[in-house]
Amino acid sequence: MRVAIEKKIIAASIMLGLLMWVFDAVIDSYFFRHGPFSGQLITQIRFHEVYMRMVILVSFIIFGIVIARMMARLRKAQAVYEEAELRRLAIFNTISDAVFLHPLQEEGFAPFIDVNDAACSWYGFTREEFRSLTASDITKRVDADRHSLAKNRRMLLEAGQLVFETTHITKAGSEFPVEINSSVVNLTGRPMILAVVRDITKRKHLEKERLVFERQVQHAQKLESLGVLAGGIAHDFNNLLMAILGNADLALDEISSVSPARSKLRDIEKAVKRAAELARQMLAYSGKGNFVIEPINLNELVREMAHMLQVSISKKAVLKFNFADKLPLIDGDATQLRQIIMNLITNASDAISERSGVIAISTGAMNCSRDYLHTTTIAALHELSAPMTEGVYAYVEVADTGCGMDLQSQQKLFDPFYTTKFTGRGLGMAVVQGIVRGHKGTIKVYSEVGKGTNFKILLPVSESAVQAHLLEEEENQDGSWQGRGTVLVADDEEAVCAVAKLMLEKIGFDVLTAADGREALRIFETHKDAITCVLLDLTMPHLDGEEVFRKIRLIGPNVKVVISSGYNESDATQRFIGKGLAGFIQKPYTYASLAAKIREVMDPMG
Repeated sequence: MRVAIEKKIIAASIMLGLLMWVFDAVIDSYFFRHGPFSGQLITQIRFHEVYMRMVILVSFIIFGIVIARMMARLRKAQAVYEEAELRRLAIFNTISDAVFLHPLQEEGFAPFIDVNDAACSWYGFTREEFRSLTASDITKRVDADRHSLAKNRRMLLEAGQLVFETTHITKAGSEFPVEINSSVVNLTGRPMILAVVRDITKRKHLEKERLVFERQVQHAQKLESLGVLAGGIAHDFNNLLMAILGNADLALDEISSVSPARSKLRDIEKAVKRAAELARQMLAYSGKGNFVIEPINLNELVREMAHMLQVSISKKAVLKFNFADKLPLIDGDATQLRQIIMNLITNASDAISERSGVIAISTGAMNCSRDYLHTTTIAALHELSAPMTEGVYAYVEVADTGCGMDLQSQQKLFDPFYTTKFTGRGLGMAVVQGIVRGHKGTIKVYSEVGKGTNFKILLPVSESAVQAHLLEEEENQDGSWQGRGTVLVADDEEAVCAVAKLMLEKIGFDVLTAADGREALRIFETHKDAITCVLLDLTMPHLDGEEVFRKIRLIGPNVKVVISSGYNESDATQRFIGKGLAGFIQKPYTYASLAAKIREVMDPMG
């Protein structure tokens, strides 16, 4: 292509030279034919003219060649420039970040000279619209004022580059966080600002998630530390309660049935059992214990809480109790059920607020059909695939004359973190729902705005619970069984050893005591032929219960070993499965429960 152009230019130059020659020859022929010149002079002049025409022709040819070469180089340079420009535009427009170019000026922002395709796509402006906009037009006003300060401009000029974060605005008005990497470049002899803008929405979201995760990890670590602390406190607390409960139980058996001290000892027993429940709750919190399911009378449960409920409600609220007669027992965990009642009473008090009102707690039992159970709140919210079991349900009902709830609040009532309180966490009713479902029960809610709210907690009556409760009473009343032989009690708490020794001696055993694992092994090796049973604490210094149990089984494989611990049975005995453990008893225990356990181990057929 380039060669063809050069040939055309050279040919055009030759043709132009020949035309000039012909034109000059015609003029000269006419001039000399009619002019006053001699023949010799004409000959000389014609020779000279021919020579000059040859020079002109060659000059035109050379000029044509030069022009052709210059045009070729110019076209080559143009092609290189166009190729470079296409490459620049391709790179410019294929950058995933938005790129802006605008002149650097001393104050404010100059209009954009050019932007890439990503900028047009992100912001919704065309290139023509961008050329009438400045950086402040697409920046949130607070950030625009802050980043146009002379300090930032001076930093950009000194360093040649400045990276900062700000918030940009699209044509539609939506905002998004960006990171801007600004550089000073020289184009066409004047300084320009080349700004590469990156959308950091995802990064900000990930940073937020990371911070949330870090806070959750820190919270989990705190909870774990608290759990370890709670577990240690609960364990030691159970040992102290064991001494109090054991001595109170023994004292009850020794004093006269008409003594006025009996009621005081009964109060001590009741308080210790409540404290033991709190200890179990602490163990469950620490992950080292489970809640205990036992037969519960809802009337007794509420009566025990009466004083605590009275002091927990508003001074302007009146608390009333309505207890049903001969209420059937239910299977449940007393601590969890107390939490349900306390949450409902607290919510009722908050609903009454500063007004005067009434909070009524009622108990009862009712025969619930399958259709009725299906209309209860838990069944309606969760659309239980399997219908709830119809039958007799005991209930505790909390009604208030407070502000009531609208339909929307009732629908979100059991959602985690939903609350209408300023300082609420929104977990109270979610916890209530979880506990009720864990007890295979349900909740009936009725509320009217301005009139009040009624919560009815329905819990299934368990025939097995009644039978177990009656059987336990019969066993407790049967004090005819007597033990024979020697029992070794190993516990690092002196008070626990002393109380257990008294209880076992009352049953009829001879008792040896050890204050730690090493002493227990030494005493067992010395009296292995006389010892028929070992009551072994799980946690002791020097050697723990598991190590002592393993070594005792090697020395006397037929001896009965009962583990005693403040931890729950499933956690405490997990390491002894399949190893011949005779039994487990949880601290604090009473004389009756210890006697029943030892009888079960030593005389399983009796």
